[in-house]
Amino acid sequence: MSTLQGKFVWFELVTRDAKKAQAFYGEVLGWKVTAFPMGDSTYEMITAGDKTVGGYDSADAGEAAHWTSYLSVTDIDAAVARVKAEGGKVLAPIRDVPTIGRMVEIADPTGATLHLHQSASGDEPDTAATPAGAFHWNELWTDDPARALRFYTTALGYTTTDMDMGPEGTYHLLHQSGAPRAGLMKAKDPKAPNMWLPYVAVDDADAAAARASRLGGKVVLPATDIPGVGRFSILLDPAGAAFAVIRPVAKA
Repeated sequence: MSTLQGKFVWFELVTRDAKKAQAFYGEVLGWKVTAFPMGDSTYEMITAGDKTVGGYDSADAGEAAHWTSYLSVTDIDAAVARVKAEGGKVLAPIRDVPTIGRMVEIADPTGATLHLHQSASGDEPDTAATPAGAFHWNELWTDDPARALRFYTTALGYTTTDMDMGPEGTYHLLHQSGAPRAGLMKAKDPKAPNMWLPYVAVDDADAAAARASRLGGKVVLPATDIPGVGRFSILLDPAGAAFAVIRPVAKA
């Protein structure tokens, strides 16, 4: 498989109570857990249907629960150099994982964090439709869209197109490797941290939001329609990690 530069290829929940989170997401999204041996430890992966789409990691003391995402790059050393040159921060040394690839956590100039990932075997090809339970989209909420756009286009190679959302402002689409890969918008809540918000495909956004609420999560935005895109809801899990669910409109 070839590398799809700019594609988000993995999503990871950082939390202090993985078992509680697994029970919550299992009920809300139908996820299962698959154990993956890694030397002296075991990495617990998220399985949706017959695909592994993410994993669980332990939060450090005092670290808030959150979702983090992994962005595919063809040359992680060159990407790290560009991140530094364009005002981003490299938060840890590049880590080599045998048979998986090389990865590193970074922060963009507005403070939103993500990982760069250079795969050892290439990336899964794009599909026409996202199955329920798989990650469908990723969206950056930032208090400085102009600064973030300069960084992601210059340091990470995206091109952009803009969508006028009326009173909601401008929504910026980030494109690379022949497809739209993510969105970027001004954060609506000034108290919210700058962050990437992952979207999970579901068969029924209203039902998923209701399950999340019943199981101790919080509905931040009730299910809402975006014409031509789908019906979505923004949620918090019981530990406070933000994510969204969406029933995508079928592509022609």
